[in-house]
Amino acid sequence: WFAMFLIFSLLGLGTYIYFKYLLVNKNAKFSKEILKRQFIGIIPLTDLSKNTDAGFSVGLVDDNDFYKWSICFTGPEDTIYEVRNTNSGGFFKAILTFPSDFPQNPPEMRFITEMWHPIVFIINQVYPDGKVCISILHSPGNDPFNEQEKAEERWRPVLGVEQILISVISMLNEPNCDSPANIDAGVQLRKDQEGYKKRVRALVLKSMDDLC
Repeated sequence: WFAMFLIFSLLGLGTYIYFKYLLVNKNAKFSKEILKRQFIGIIPLTDLSKNTDAGFSVGLVDDNDFYKWSICFTGPEDTIYEVRNTNSGGFFKAILTFPSDFPQNPPEMRFITEMWHPIVFIINQVYPDGKVCISILHSPGNDPFNEQEKAEERWRPVLGVEQILISVISMLNEPNCDSPANIDAGVQLRKDQEGYKKRVRALVLKSMDDLC
């Protein structure tokens, strides 16, 4: 009896693993299809011949991988991210990495261009991070450790990539110092705005040089 029990237990475990594999594989296919549709849908927004106000362009890091997007933001007009006396701004590159269960959970965004901003983790030789910390990129639900952030401000499966990119552009326009990821940048913005602007403008020029 013990042998039969063991056999049926193993068969049951094997069946569970098999159906779990099918479910995960099905969810992965669903996520990939969603990302493919969103990618195709967002491309026209970045066509500068039709829409010069998009503020970003998108591509795939690997043409066969829809889970990792390459984003390039341009400095918004009339902000410190626009080069003075010109009609152009800086170029800030980022990588958007999606989880296998997207859209149930949000992607992660990291700038690979050096940034100086309260809600972008600093990039340097010690901490090569660049991770963007904004509400829309936080997992759904309430955060017991951050009661100021409401659930409706966080990621929801009904949202799309376009909303994320628009939120980042808004972040560049209006930095929020309430709970900065880069504490030093947040402190400087509050106490030394001219010094903050000078440092950002230097990085804007650097981003243009790096693009050449």
